[in-house]
Amino acid sequence: MDQALAKNIRQSILRASHRSGHGHIPTCFSIVESLIATYRFMDQDPQNPAAPDRDMFVLSKGHASLAQYCTLAHLGYFEVAEVDRFGAHGSTFGCHPDRLKVPGVEVSTGSLGHGIGVAVGMALAARKQAAATQTRTRQVVTLIGDGEANEGSVWEAVMVAADQALDNLKIIYDANKSQIRCLQLPDPAARFAAFGCAVQSVDGHDVAALLTALNQPTDRPSVIVADTQKGYGCQTLVDEMFAWHRRSPDADELALLMDELDAR
Repeated sequence: MDQALAKNIRQSILRASHRSGHGHIPTCFSIVESLIATYRFMDQDPQNPAAPDRDMFVLSKGHASLAQYCTLAHLGYFEVAEVDRFGAHGSTFGCHPDRLKVPGVEVSTGSLGHGIGVAVGMALAARKQAAATQTRTRQVVTLIGDGEANEGSVWEAVMVAADQALDNLKIIYDANKSQIRCLQLPDPAARFAAFGCAVQSVDGHDVAALLTALNQPTDRPSVIVADTQKGYGCQTLVDEMFAWHRRSPDADELALLMDELDAR
């Protein structure tokens, strides 16, 4: 079931990118399973995405918005066909997510390194709200990219989260090797642990493993280092991940990439 859902989401990403001429397909493909696991973990209702007691997700690497839109659509937040207008003039579905326009989007993101800071503030606020109202503490999940982790604001946010022992904060670190052309961050698990987080490393394309990690209780912020491939599912994208970073397929390329998804 998970594999079929992931394939359907990736097909929708390809179609929407082809129609629009927009989208960061390889980085979208690397986080599909992380998104599926996150929305399964969280207490949310697709029919009432603004429920006051909901758990919340922040896509800090906002350029992967198309993956979030397609995941939300396939999980019932809105019709899949609505995403066909991705990137079009006047579309609800912009190239970066807008919390005022898309059901299920909690934070408007795009400037790398900012989303995680907002997520830390949300987790702290949720804990204070729970204490004041004697209700359960809402969970906050944020997904950051390994290239994004070159931003100092990421580590400032992690320090605050660890200092405040935010056990309701889950950070998914998408280790898709984007940062091999940037400042290197060897052994990210050890770095997050040194900052005071509870860290787990998992196969980022295994929904069950991700879900188990998300459900692991901790007494501090949880970091899940998700080992992924940029472009996972299509060998062409994996082999040429930087050439495809900001590129949409033409008709022939769309057919090729769809065939590769089917073959997998």
